[in-house]
Amino acid sequence: MADKRSPPPLDEEALRELALRYVGRFATSRAKLLAYLGRKIRERGWTGEAPADPQALVDRLSELRYVDDASYAVMKSGALSRRGYGPRRVAEALRADGIAETDREEADAQTKKESWSAADRFARRKRIGPYAHERPDPGQREKWIAAFLRAGHDYATARLWVDAAPGEVPEAET
Repeated sequence: MADKRSPPPLDEEALRELALRYVGRFATSRAKLLAYLGRKIRERGWTGEAPADPQALVDRLSELRYVDDASYAVMKSGALSRRGYGPRRVAEALRADGIAETDREEADAQTKKESWSAADRFARRKRIGPYAHERPDPGQREKWIAAFLRAGHDYATARLWVDAAPGEVPEAET
């Protein structure tokens, strides 16, 4: 059986190629790209003449707008909202991706604007409230509320959707 050769250690050129290939394939944030490059340097080692500086490479790719945290935040928040996640869960995901508060302003506004339709999508997907076949028993009701809360919706929104009779979609809050 042939030995599987490990990839050669990285240098400036190889690190740049890895970074470009990564941002070409995945929508990413500065923090996620930095973590990826750091992991690759640890895995493969470094043979460059100067010490490895993945932060400088991430900064350069950000200057060239290959990595844009604000655009990434808007894209990611929209995707999560379309899946039915609420504002709190979206904010947690963006924080985990290393998006700074200043880069999240537009995304937070978009999430807030779409929160009611996200709750509707969540209820529809999980067959809760107006999309259920029958009213839940008290135990099931608590589970549905807990599911709404885990999805990032507030308690008042969760109660409105869970307490809605089957077939009767609640009115949007203004």
